[in-house]
Amino acid sequence: MSPTFSSLKFRNYRLWFAGALVANVGTWMQRVAQDWLVLTQLTDESGVAVGITTALQFAPVLLLSPYAGLLADRVDRRKLLMATQVGQGVLAAGLGVLVLSGHAQLWHVYLFALMLGCVTAIDGPVRQTFVAELVPASKLANAVGLNSASFNAARLIGPGVAGLLIAAVGTGWVFLINAVTFFATILALTRMRTSELSPMPTAVRAKGQLREGIAYVRGRSDILVIMVVVGVVSTFGLNFQLTSAMMARTEFGRGAQEYGILGSVLAIGSLTGALLAARRERPRVRLVIGAAFGFGIATGVMALMPTYLSFVIACIPVGLASLTMMTAANATIQLSTDPAVRGRVMALYMMVFLGATPIGSPIVGWIGETYGPRWAIGIGSISALLVATGAALWAWKKWDVTVRYHVRTRPHLEVLYPTLPARRAETAARLGAQEAADRQTAA
Repeated sequence: MSPTFSSLKFRNYRLWFAGALVANVGTWMQRVAQDWLVLTQLTDESGVAVGITTALQFAPVLLLSPYAGLLADRVDRRKLLMATQVGQGVLAAGLGVLVLSGHAQLWHVYLFALMLGCVTAIDGPVRQTFVAELVPASKLANAVGLNSASFNAARLIGPGVAGLLIAAVGTGWVFLINAVTFFATILALTRMRTSELSPMPTAVRAKGQLREGIAYVRGRSDILVIMVVVGVVSTFGLNFQLTSAMMARTEFGRGAQEYGILGSVLAIGSLTGALLAARRERPRVRLVIGAAFGFGIATGVMALMPTYLSFVIACIPVGLASLTMMTAANATIQLSTDPAVRGRVMALYMMVFLGATPIGSPIVGWIGETYGPRWAIGIGSISALLVATGAALWAWKKWDVTVRYHVRTRPHLEVLYPTLPARRAETAARLGAQEAADRQTAA
């Protein structure tokens, strides 16, 4: 089997991959339908309203992620995932019924977005860490990359299908179809062979476990750099469902189908980035910083595109850069984090990654309404370039970075930061001592 797809030789992971792909297609369909419903049916093309909807959907991540991470470290992850899939399916069905009955109002969409955000906040950390139970540790980077490929394959299919369905039958049916797709993940989880799972260590119940996760991250400057870079880019740059809707509708005068096409074309680059990421055995911090810088350049070019067709083409490198950054960040943190605190660390990462959206979406929506959608994209470009440059300069100074170029041998470009391994070992030792003290106290 090709190294790119090596994790698929494990039955449990194959089931997970297939179920997640179906559910992700439905999720992307709902995101497009939700934004289109708010933008064209419940408001007079209000970018602020779309931004508020997005913000409400991701706001619970800021409050619930630390506790969700603690749950992911304590409980049966497979059973918790079943519960979150049921919750998301019920909420999608409820919104669909409201729309089809003709009773949907803007505040209804706000409320459902908030409730969905609560379920998603719990789902995120356990979804990220559960992958480590499906494959051996040596295949974790590959599995994370394929997860991103599944997500972005769905992103390639979902928006286009949603655009066609909205034009054919309306947004309400899109929500109901999404509700059905969650049962694919539930079926996959029930069909797994529990004897073939590789359970990670679970955290014993003790005081101060949330603080323990925060202390672990504070002691890891590499994780902090990743979180800062991803947080800034996510806040101001990863608002495509908002900016694409505004560009399609107000800048180019297009309809739902053309809006869906933008999401699908963006996913072409994202899927390419995910498949490339699946081949990397060990992603690095420098890849996160480099991809963020590339994202800043690509979005700057996209904001300047004069026609709908040129804008569509410019979406491809934007998707490639953004997915490379996100996958490298996810895999780097998971592979370098102690399994005993991985759920809490990934929860903090998800809080930064998704929790930044409630802050950024209304701001970006206001910029789009006030100065035009091109500036809404441009602010993301400027922010990405600034944070990537700042992170690179900081790392150069603090980690004693040296760069070597070899003409005749590979790798030709070698980037070394020798102080990082020592700091990681120091943090791990401190964590082990704290866990021992907690167990003694509990006893």
